[in-house]
Amino acid sequence: MSNHPAPALGDLAPRLTELSLRDAHRLGRRLEGARRIRKPEARAAVLAEIEAEVARAEERIALRRAHAPAVTYPPQLPVSQKKDEIAAAIRDHQVVIVAGETGSGKTTQIPKICMELGRGVRGMIGHTQPRRIAARTVAERVAEELDTPLGEAVGWKVRFTDQVNPDATFVKLMTDGILLAEVQTDRELRAYDTIIIDEAHERSLNIDFLLGYLAQLLPKRPDLKVVITSATIDPERFSRHFGDAPIIEVSGRTYPVEVRYRPLLEEDGDDADRDQITAIIDAVEELQREGQGDVLVFLSGEREIRDTADALNKKNFRFTEVLPLYARLSHAEQHRVFQPHTGRRIVLATNVAETSLTVPGIRYVIDPGFARISRYSHRTKVQRLPIEAVSQASANQRKGRCGRTSDGICIRLYSEDDFLARPEFTDAEILRTNLASVILQMTAAGLGDIEKFPFIDPPDHRNIRDGVHLLQELGALDPAQKDPRKRLTDTGRKLAQLPVDPRLARMVLEADKNGCVREVMVIAAALSIQDPRERPADKQTQADQQHARFKDETSDFLAHLNLWRYIREQQKERGSSSFRRMCKQEYLNFLRIREWQDIYSQLRTVAKQMGIHVDEQDAPADRIHVSLLAGLLSHIGMKDVKESKDAGPGARRDGGRNEYLGARNAKFAIFPGSALFKKPPRFVMSAELVETSRLWARVNARIEPEWVEPLAEHLVKRTYSEPHWEKDRAAVTAYEKVTLYGVPIVAQRSVDYGRIDPELSRELFIRNALVEGDWRTHHKFFADNRRLLTEVEELEHRARRRDILVDDETLFDFYDRRIPDHVVSGAHFDSWWKRKRQEQPDHLDFEREMLIRESAEAVTKADYPDSWRQGPLKFRVTYQFEPGADADGVTVHVPLQVLNQVTDEGFDWQIPGLREEVVTELIRSLPKPIRRNYVPAPNFAKRFLDTAVPMQEPLTTTMARELKRMVGVPFTADDFDWAKVPDHLRITFRIVDERRRKLAEDKDLEALKLQLRPKARQALSQAAAASAERQGGESVERKGLTDWTIGALSRVFETRRAGQPVKAYPALVDDGDTVSVRLFDTEAEQAEAMWRGSRRLILRNIPVNPAKFASEKLTNAQKLALSANPHGSIQALFDDCATAAADRLIADFGGPAWDEESHRKLYDKVRAEIVDTTVRTVGQVQQVLAAWQACERRLKAVRSPALLPNLQDVRGQLDALVKPGFVTETGLRRLPDLMRYLIAADRRLQQMPTNVQRDTTRMEKVREMQDEYAWLLEQMPQGRPVPSSVLDIRWMIEELRVSYFAHALGTAHPVSDKRIVKAIDAAVP
Repeated sequence: MSNHPAPALGDLAPRLTELSLRDAHRLGRRLEGARRIRKPEARAAVLAEIEAEVARAEERIALRRAHAPAVTYPPQLPVSQKKDEIAAAIRDHQVVIVAGETGSGKTTQIPKICMELGRGVRGMIGHTQPRRIAARTVAERVAEELDTPLGEAVGWKVRFTDQVNPDATFVKLMTDGILLAEVQTDRELRAYDTIIIDEAHERSLNIDFLLGYLAQLLPKRPDLKVVITSATIDPERFSRHFGDAPIIEVSGRTYPVEVRYRPLLEEDGDDADRDQITAIIDAVEELQREGQGDVLVFLSGEREIRDTADALNKKNFRFTEVLPLYARLSHAEQHRVFQPHTGRRIVLATNVAETSLTVPGIRYVIDPGFARISRYSHRTKVQRLPIEAVSQASANQRKGRCGRTSDGICIRLYSEDDFLARPEFTDAEILRTNLASVILQMTAAGLGDIEKFPFIDPPDHRNIRDGVHLLQELGALDPAQKDPRKRLTDTGRKLAQLPVDPRLARMVLEADKNGCVREVMVIAAALSIQDPRERPADKQTQADQQHARFKDETSDFLAHLNLWRYIREQQKERGSSSFRRMCKQEYLNFLRIREWQDIYSQLRTVAKQMGIHVDEQDAPADRIHVSLLAGLLSHIGMKDVKESKDAGPGARRDGGRNEYLGARNAKFAIFPGSALFKKPPRFVMSAELVETSRLWARVNARIEPEWVEPLAEHLVKRTYSEPHWEKDRAAVTAYEKVTLYGVPIVAQRSVDYGRIDPELSRELFIRNALVEGDWRTHHKFFADNRRLLTEVEELEHRARRRDILVDDETLFDFYDRRIPDHVVSGAHFDSWWKRKRQEQPDHLDFEREMLIRESAEAVTKADYPDSWRQGPLKFRVTYQFEPGADADGVTVHVPLQVLNQVTDEGFDWQIPGLREEVVTELIRSLPKPIRRNYVPAPNFAKRFLDTAVPMQEPLTTTMARELKRMVGVPFTADDFDWAKVPDHLRITFRIVDERRRKLAEDKDLEALKLQLRPKARQALSQAAAASAERQGGESVERKGLTDWTIGALSRVFETRRAGQPVKAYPALVDDGDTVSVRLFDTEAEQAEAMWRGSRRLILRNIPVNPAKFASEKLTNAQKLALSANPHGSIQALFDDCATAAADRLIADFGGPAWDEESHRKLYDKVRAEIVDTTVRTVGQVQQVLAAWQACERRLKAVRSPALLPNLQDVRGQLDALVKPGFVTETGLRRLPDLMRYLIAADRRLQQMPTNVQRDTTRMEKVREMQDEYAWLLEQMPQGRPVPSSVLDIRWMIEELRVSYFAHALGTAHPVSDKRIVKAIDAAVP
């Protein structure tokens, strides 16, 4: 055995109990290690080292004891009377609760009581305060009472300031947040032998956290003493939390306070409906009668304070000053409250004056009973600041404010019943806060599960869930990780190191990726303090003007950055006092700016330690906003378009115009103070959503929705709709909708569906690409299979049967059995087939037998031909069996260039295969009395077709004749009703171009001709041009002709185009000053155009203008008579006469000429007589116009309202007979008739007033004929010239008028309504 004495271990261990806690713990662990050393020599060496360290530690502790300051107690403080009782309790118990009102002295004296007990030597006395200002002022006070300089025996530490000397400090004042942060590095708080938690009744988050942590720690640290001080609000709750720890009550220095209840609505009062401001003024007036003393009024917010201050100032109370007091006021304005003054002062304060600040000299309190209390809303996941009734405890705190120096009066603006019905205490902050920060710190500190943590009031599990969700949103916690110790992600670990809110910390981390750390840290620091821009109540406009230069139209965040840059510039240029003055002048809070810079510096220091690179280059705004967005993913919003549309005219005031849809269906509006308020963008992110009268987004920026998805991959929900085959991509795609917390980020994006649902994608690929053939591919099997299917389908279309081709399911099963599961698109198929076809080329080939269900021999080419002949023309015929489709049935393909040659002839007979069905349906369409003689219709149809010769005449004509012969019942072809024949039995005409592309299709051939007339003309022109090119000559069609230079003009133009015989009719066309040659579809159009073209060519070449010549022959009186004409000018009238004269002469000399020689002869004859004929025409027209003018005068003279319809009839007649161009339109031959019609109209007007009834009866008969004639014109082929036989009927109606209204004048030929009807019937096409 070794010579070294083993008891040395036993000797050292007791000595450790006298060392500092840290030394004892450290050396104790080393002793444990030494115990395990086997070799005696080695153990002896280690023990010698430990003994030396123990000796040094004993010296340190002795020195520390010697420097303990002497303790005295101010006798006037209530705590001093109870110091022995408190000391005994602390000595005998591990935890003591000291309850006493503000002013009892507990805060300053308890650390001294602990020192007197010998505490503070082995470890410091840690003393926490809820506020930084309190930590400093208490430290100053205690140091002063102990007569030691601050920072020695009494130190203090708050964020950014550390005045603690570990070797010399006995009492360390700090904020509760500082102690909380120390837990991470000093798990068992061995720096302290005593901990005092002051103002514990405030129940802030940090206080609750410390109390819970201490409850866990005490069993491990039996030497640790804990003193909890609280106002007299529910100290029992703390006692219970620490196993019924003793409570020592210390009364405060208070005077009696009288409470008066003055509810707003007093039942027996005169003013039954007063508002809060009136009630406050009433209370102030009541208190003025009570004597001197200041008044403290509690209000819920700045706006209420301003409104109340305005109302009080208007009252002009004598020797009275009104002062606001709220957190956002500048320090100077806050400080005014504490300065000495004369007269009465009315302080209007928020609940900041309840416990935090003691306003001196207050004798009276007015308490409306409300406050804004920060509350976390589960629904919107935002911190709200609603106005709520305060608890009884808060109301009593308010009351206690006026009993500090003398008796006081508290007027409550609510009833006593209301007071008694209120909750006893305000909820602890933990019950109304987002716990993300706490959960993050707890998780980082390894304090286990928040739900199992011993809180005094365990937080609502919903709040815990929201906190966890926020951390998951920020990527700090991994929801998939079940072990709480492993849930913290790398991001979470980094977030916990940054000394700001987790949202802000997340922004900084993202900024590191985006190269904008400096800017984002500036903004994050700004968001973690109160806004340094001040808006004093009386100088808001000036403040706003000063701050406007920092504004950015698209982002309130950039305003912070602009302000920061400005501040930095000013600080460089100015001295410190000059800079302070500038801040004051420009409404900037110097202390908050300093705090902002401190947080930034601290962030920068921590960031550097974490390896985050701070770039000195300015970063683009987009990158900054993307980084900020990383922390604000649940604070995005999309403009609610529906809301904006629904909003009425008053919407702007309510913010309806800028209503946004936010996360979890919350609706918010941009706060009026935001730069984005006037021009709200489509998407925004907001740093804070605060609910007051509504949910407001306060600090905002415009964002692009595409920024969101990469940041929120772990949060977005993707839904897919309408999976469909896309031919161009040869894949199944679907529309993806991406939402984040219900806000649509991507409304509709086409994505490959194969990876999302391979099974459905494979099915859709086989059905669409292979079964339906909707695929562009060069695989041989595919083309062969499609060709085989088309052949079999064609049989079905011809026979109008659906039972020949096998169904799609058979084809699907064929492919399904042969194609492997992984093939979900064209690309997958190609790579598989490349290998497969080498082994088995016919693996996917169809066989004809597998496609045909039964024999299709009944379908022959004779019954279902491929082409249709009409004269020299031959048309392709196709079949479609698709009921309901426009082209269901037989389709005849008509090339555009022969459209003018095709007639309806024969198409009513249909193809032989469908003819029997057509005849059957036509028999069924007969009127019932006739139809019943032809039953059953199919039998009569068969009999008819056995005997009839097809295509010789219209089908219905043959049927009427043959069926009448069978039964003997007479009827006509008009009795058949084609409208009742099913559409598929009527031929569809498809007009195609030279490449067989469809231009139009319809059952009505004439309608197609009209619709495609311009294109048909163009096709004819192209055919003529191509023909001329082939023959090497000029085209038939010409332009700009001024004389006949075209040789002979053939009456028919024929050529071949695309295998079809093209036929057209050339003619001269009047183009105004020149003529051209154009091709026409029909001879009728040719004749009309040729006449006008010839006339233009002759007239333009006559050297003497006949119209001018005729004009010169007239006297001025005659010219005056002719000036009243419908043409608008005498010259236009003469031109009309000359044109009519030319028409007469051309007709007299045999009409237009078709070759140059004939044209010259015609020209010479017309030229010789045109002037005389024009002069004679003018003479006749002069008489016509005289008759017309007489008629017009008489028409205007008759004014009887009873005759209005009759007069309108005459007006219509005159406008139709005498109008611009009437001479040419009427023709010289009819001018005498026109004269007669006008005289007849004049006579009718003379007789009309004497026999209205007779005139009306005859007028109605004429109208009847006019309607019949109008109907006839509608039947004429549209766009074609109206035949002269039809135009003559119009003149028959004029003759009918003469026979009715001026019989004595006589008619040109016998006329009656029956003759006119007969003529109309004969003219129907």
